[in-house]
Amino acid sequence: MKHIVRRYRVFFVVLVLMGILFLFNQELGKSAFEKAGYTIKEMLLIIPPVFILLGLLDVWVPRETMMRFMGEGSGFLGILLAFLLGSAAAGPLYGAFPIASVFMRKGVKFSNILIFIGAWSTTKIPMFLFEMEALGAQFAITRLAFNIPGILIIGWTLSSLLSKEQISAIYRKNEESHI
Repeated sequence: MKHIVRRYRVFFVVLVLMGILFLFNQELGKSAFEKAGYTIKEMLLIIPPVFILLGLLDVWVPRETMMRFMGEGSGFLGILLAFLLGSAAAGPLYGAFPIASVFMRKGVKFSNILIFIGAWSTTKIPMFLFEMEALGAQFAITRLAFNIPGILIIGWTLSSLLSKEQISAIYRKNEESHI
């Protein structure tokens, strides 16, 4: 019980604060609870399919294959796959982090994981198609043309700013959280 309370302490604190808010301003408190409920419902619809895909990725794709295509020696192919996987994704950004965690366990290069997260957040194909329709091709292509180099620069910069020991510690922490 103590472990559950400690693990979800932020949730419980927010719940108490929302309850206090409701006591002082019922309309605002009700709105906060409705928005929280909507977000939880949305997460419950998105997270299960993500975890099913993660399970399949974890079981069907051997670590050696992921390391060959997206690991340390993958070069341009690893970058391209990171972009394609991130861009083809659907759903909010929080769906990318469990996949990034599996990528870590599979030996994917750190910069490729950062590129994958960057691509998920900014270069999604459905979003690009919507922008083409709603805002015009010139806007959509210009935004994409600026985002792609930006994602690469951020991924490589963050990877080079961290030492190998720091990156190894991130991978170890990820591994420990799955034991």
